[in-house]
Amino acid sequence: MLTLTKKKAREQFVWGWALILPTIIGLVILNIIPIFQTIYLTFFKTGAFGLNNIFIGLANYKKAFNDVIILKAIRNTFIYMLLEVPASIIISLLLAFILNQKMKLRGFYRTVIFLPMVAAPAAVAMVWKWLYNTEFGLINHIFHINVSWLTDSRITLVSVAIIGIWSAIGYNMVLFLAALQDVSKDYYEAAELDGASKFMTFYKVVLPIISPTIYFVLVTRIIAAMQVFDNIYMVMDMTNPTIDNTQSLVMLFFRYSFVEGNWGYGSTIAIILLIIVLFITLLQRGFERKWVFYDD
Repeated sequence: MLTLTKKKAREQFVWGWALILPTIIGLVILNIIPIFQTIYLTFFKTGAFGLNNIFIGLANYKKAFNDVIILKAIRNTFIYMLLEVPASIIISLLLAFILNQKMKLRGFYRTVIFLPMVAAPAAVAMVWKWLYNTEFGLINHIFHINVSWLTDSRITLVSVAIIGIWSAIGYNMVLFLAALQDVSKDYYEAAELDGASKFMTFYKVVLPIISPTIYFVLVTRIIAAMQVFDNIYMVMDMTNPTIDNTQSLVMLFFRYSFVEGNWGYGSTIAIILLIIVLFITLLQRGFERKWVFYDD
């Protein structure tokens, strides 16, 4: 009997490792090794075609922290994040609460709101560039205004953030819907018996219960917003005079690494972004217990 137990335990051990090994190998090859390679490149001035790199120590970091373009890109990235994340979470949470109620065509509304998540980014960019067009764009035509959405430096970042909000709402809404459907009806009935309004029930009862999902969405949306690239790259032309007021850190990384071939400096920008995102994530982790409630 003891031999059979040991044999079964050994088989479980082998099968367990056999199942997770492909994931571990993929994680190491596609994530872990590139991170260390990127850190390594930050200490070098890249030669032609990535050959004959010259070791320069911390020179790339010193240059980056005194580079006005990078500092402006950091500011742009933070502004985009502050515009996109709160708005997308609040709107998607309200939509999830509304579409969690019994109504006609509920499935249709959910599908329509989720559609931006499955749309190709290039197609999304083309549609929004048309909507934002100053001369014949649908937005200016409907509201009878003449706004330069993509060439006015005062609002270009807001215009791009609106696209990000529109794109993120569907995914966030699905997560919130899943969380809301796990809330027991007993909580709603108890709140109704106590005379609580729908708003107070949502604020005092529902929000604390779904706070782990809100925390997850908040963390992942901040990380995604700090890495924004496609919305800006495809909507804003590189010849646009306001590009400096909208380009993010990832856009600078792309420009220095793949356009100019300066991989060492581009890698430095990537590591700076990694440190910023890591700091923000750890900061959120520190405040997690103060507003996130888990079932013990």
